[in-house]
Amino acid sequence: MTFIVPGVLFGAGASLYIFYEFHRVRLAKHDDRRESLNDTRQQYLHQLIQAKRREDNAAMPTTEVELEAWMKKNCFNFNSYSIGGNTIAEGCGIERSGELFIWYYTERGKKSPLKSFASEKEIVGYAFEQIKADKWAKTHCIGFTDDKKEKEELADVLRDRGVEFFQDQIPYSAGRPAYRTFVLACAILKVGDLKRKYYKHS
Repeated sequence: MTFIVPGVLFGAGASLYIFYEFHRVRLAKHDDRRESLNDTRQQYLHQLIQAKRREDNAAMPTTEVELEAWMKKNCFNFNSYSIGGNTIAEGCGIERSGELFIWYYTERGKKSPLKSFASEKEIVGYAFEQIKADKWAKTHCIGFTDDKKEKEELADVLRDRGVEFFQDQIPYSAGRPAYRTFVLACAILKVGDLKRKYYKHS
């Protein structure tokens, strides 16, 4: 039996009541700490995101010269982009026409305007996002062979070196496929010897 006097608890229920009150207060404090920890984590994540945005904005090129330098520094290829005046067989590029800056597509020497911009900064920002999002702009073909064993051998070597890569195959000659091996971005700087050995496309 439990007897309750204002502010006082007696009897069999006393220990249970005390147990309940102790853990209720303890859990409330824990929840407060957990909420505070979650707030701290959210603030930290927000700070990281803001710092990353500032870093990206600081690194974003604003002129064609800066865009060309950024591509070279980050080991993007110029196979499909004419940036800084390089010649390409097919792809996109920047040119100026009067007061406008033109983003164009070219194929076999024929140019077709795609978008126009009022300033160099605007077109470079657009080109930067296009190139950065293009998977093929950051690939380098280091293996080209019609020998499947050579393709597999190259894959084993790249795995041993911890180099990220991917492979595909394309129609080649006499119904036989050619096997291609690509590495990404600045991994190309680590595998020059492999390209000399496994790239056999003349």
